[in-house]
Formats: sequence, C-alpha cells, structure tokens
Amino acid sequence: MPVTMKLSKLFYDRFGEELVSELIDLLNQMDSAHRTDIRELNELNFARFDAKLEQRIAELRTDFAKFEASVANSLREQTRFFFLAWAVLLASNMALWFRR
Repeated sequence: MPVTMKLSKLFYDRFGEELVSELIDLLNQMDSAHRTDIRELNELNFARFDAKLEQRIAELRTDFAKFEASVANSLREQTRFFFLAWAVLLASNMALWFRR
C-alpha cells in the first residue's frame, strides 16, 4: 500500500513534474521494500518464538509428569505408613483388650 505523498507547489515548480513523480515512485518502492522486509522479519521472529514456546511447553509437561510421579510415590509411601501404623495400633488395642 503506497503512501500518497504531497509535496509543495514550489517543489514541483523547481524540479518539474516528471522528476518529482520519479522521486515519489522511488520513495514508494523503498517503503514497499521496507514493509516487506519488516513483515519477513516479523514472521521469522514469530516462528522462532513459536518454536521456543513449544520447546518450553514440552519441558514443562515433562517436569509436571515428573512431579506427578513424585507425588504419587509419596502418597503411596504415606498410605503404606498409615496402614502399618493402623495395624500396630489395632494390635496393641487388641492386646490390651484381651489382657483384661
């Protein structure tokens, strides 16, 4: 989308219609080229950002899976301990009950 430039009448009178039109065309071409370059850079940067984001999400999922496994293991050990404690308390209460 070229930018419509409007220059002063004095500029047109001094350099002529043809030369000023060429100058405006050149500036519009430069603007278009810069816009294309910026668009390509933005797309490249977004692609790099997207790749890094995907990598970090994968790392986060791996870390979360390790955390879940750790929590599950801890709960398993805790449950085993509570059953053992319950069994010891039950056995001691039964021993006291039958001792009477």
